[in-house]
Amino acid sequence: MQAPPLAALAGGAWASHRPAILAAPASLRRSRLRLPAWRAAGGGRAPRVPAKGAVLASDMGAEEVVGPSPLLDARGEQELVLRIRKEVEKGKLPADVAHNFENLFYNYKNAVLKNGDPSAHQIILSNMMDLFERVLLDEENQFTFQPYHKAIREPFDYYTFGQNYIRPLVDFRNSYVGNISVFSDMEKKLQQGHNVVLMSNHQTEADPAVIALSLERSNPWISENIVYVAGDRVLTDPLCKPFSMGRNLLCVYSKKHMNDFPELIEMKRRANTRSLKEMALLLRGGSHIIWIAPSGGRDRPDPLTGEWHPAPFDASAVDNMRRLLEHSGVPGHIYPLSLLCYEIMPPPQHIEKEIGEQRVISFHGVGLSAAEEIKYGDVTAQTQNSDEARKKFTETLYNSVVDQYNVLKSAIFRDHAAASSNPAISLSQPWR
Repeated sequence: MQAPPLAALAGGAWASHRPAILAAPASLRRSRLRLPAWRAAGGGRAPRVPAKGAVLASDMGAEEVVGPSPLLDARGEQELVLRIRKEVEKGKLPADVAHNFENLFYNYKNAVLKNGDPSAHQIILSNMMDLFERVLLDEENQFTFQPYHKAIREPFDYYTFGQNYIRPLVDFRNSYVGNISVFSDMEKKLQQGHNVVLMSNHQTEADPAVIALSLERSNPWISENIVYVAGDRVLTDPLCKPFSMGRNLLCVYSKKHMNDFPELIEMKRRANTRSLKEMALLLRGGSHIIWIAPSGGRDRPDPLTGEWHPAPFDASAVDNMRRLLEHSGVPGHIYPLSLLCYEIMPPPQHIEKEIGEQRVISFHGVGLSAAEEIKYGDVTAQTQNSDEARKKFTETLYNSVVDQYNVLKSAIFRDHAAASSNPAISLSQPWR
């Protein structure tokens, strides 16, 4: 089989007295680690299977940071802001990065304060100081992502850091998971050595954390082991890199940004070829779950109505992923996945060429849903040719994502809660 171009693959109610922030159980908290430097986690290609009772994510008061830091002496936001500016004066932090960080700090502060947690101020400062340490460390010794990046979990746990940072932005009282039984079905197939591919819409930079937070109680193995097909922007933006370092990634250059700089086109193509080979190796090994956004980027609101909806899927991206899965020599399964979380971190209104977007952040409910597996042979049995089959399979996946999205939207934005469920999409709150 001739390998398809990877560029086509790139983008993938509580009662009122309950707290808005969901903390991990006390038994799952990790002890604090303070070490002088981080290193990339090693290991083979097989996904790490947590032992029974393994840590899912620390609660907000059990953050892990590396190295004794002057920021630990900060007693309020003034000290943090002064520290940021001093690093600029010392030449250790670019002025534009500092400016974006300050904006992020105030946006994050305003969002977290809305969740009503009595510890909100401490949470804000702790999380923003942790992020600032990560940004400074990367400025001093920049991390380079390999085509296949495994989440860095020690000596600094970037995964838990990302979970802790996004957790206070999620209103769990008004958040839902659709078809939790489907995720359990995925886990059974993964335990049998099969592969799973999630064909999903893509809403925010926080999508991986939203998925992991939604499933960390019911399906912790999935939360920690999903491999995300990630575009280069989340690998190069100074404020986004620390979060990306805590996820399993297949790193690609998106079709939407392939031609931004003509002199880099050939380099990007070579990099995507390397990532394609890594993906093929993962699939041949079995027991991998891969998330991909066949739209090639984040959803945007309709310019006329302002309504958000999943961006259309690229049929070539869907078909290339399907072919890779089928030719791996391991049983594979494709599921349509729907995400609704744009309120907590919406992308810019328009696709931007330059790195360093301004981030607007909110406290809001989120939604995640998966429908039953969709099989190519079943969907395309009556089609006349391969082009028609490819189109029909893509439309079937996309329509399922849209249907699930509309149910989540009804529950979260129209206050219909779990009553929005229908025979095909059952909403629940597995963290209750």
